[in-house]
Amino acid sequence: MSEEIVKLKGSKYGLQLVFDRDVDFEALKNDIMAKLESGSKFFRPGTAIIVEPGLLSNENEQTLKKLFHQHGVLFRVESPEKPKPEVNEEKPKPMSTSEPLIVAQPAPPAPKMMVVNRTVRGGQEITAPGSILICGNVNPGAQIIAGGSIDIRGTCRGLVHAGAYGDISAFIVADKLMPTQIRIADHIAQSPDDAEEPKGAEKASIQGGQIIIESIER
Repeated sequence: MSEEIVKLKGSKYGLQLVFDRDVDFEALKNDIMAKLESGSKFFRPGTAIIVEPGLLSNENEQTLKKLFHQHGVLFRVESPEKPKPEVNEEKPKPMSTSEPLIVAQPAPPAPKMMVVNRTVRGGQEITAPGSILICGNVNPGAQIIAGGSIDIRGTCRGLVHAGAYGDISAFIVADKLMPTQIRIADHIAQSPDDAEEPKGAEKASIQGGQIIIESIER
């Protein structure tokens, strides 16, 4: 099968899935499946894959999402580039040359924290541009993706990705941190198979260029 059916194009907010609009969906799916099952680094576990809206039907989007998630790859349908903020085009009033020209620009609003008051079951995905607070458990097979930090008031056994748009200062906190995979920005860590259950709350953050997990007091 041709290796050119599916390509990846890097963007500021993730990896964009590129393919011919006229390609047969079964051929597309089979090509992706072959790459995932080959164990190659074409799709690394924890990678965020983006496809533009309107390229696939809702049914086909769900099919690919399920396929990617089975291999630990994140899948989102969104524009590969965030829209640019609107700029006030009004010209400033003339000032004397002896005075500095200062044009005040309003600061962009910070993303609000998303609060989820329930357990996130396997197969479910929670995504937000800012931070996420989960008041419940994150079960195996569930995925939490946040542009900011993630706080789980319960046991985390799923896949968690903080700083999804490149924020290396983001962190992940849980009462019991036992994820299948942790990702902060472009850093990835996986729990060992023989990991013991933590005795208290823990925090994962990037220190010295790697993900470090440390005990904390709630």
